[in-house]
Amino acid sequence: MSLQTQFEFTLPRGFVDTEGTVHKKGVMRLATAMDEIAPLRDVRVTANPAYLTIVLLARVVVRLGTLTQINTGVIENLFAADLAYLQAFYRQINEEGVTVLKRECPACKQEIAIDLADLGGA
Repeated sequence: MSLQTQFEFTLPRGFVDTEGTVHKKGVMRLATAMDEIAPLRDVRVTANPAYLTIVLLARVVVRLGTLTQINTGVIENLFAADLAYLQAFYRQINEEGVTVLKRECPACKQEIAIDLADLGGA
């Protein structure tokens, strides 16, 4: 049995680069202890603790569309819905190790599986 360390995702809106290309599909890897510790030493984070999310996601998103160099500038320029999506995705894969959430359907009370990787759409 092997450990899955990278997970594909699709952003709800997508990152628009300087040429107008929309990048929606990406890959996030599992975070290491250093991924969570190193940003705490970043002056941007010490000046504004909310910036921790930006630095952390820039470390663990390994690909977004055709972009293979993901930096804080890319994460800073995501739409709010995409940032929220990546935060939830990060928590899910790092806490549970999977992208599938099991929840109770409020209408029929049956257990349903929701795959976060599919929530962004096609």
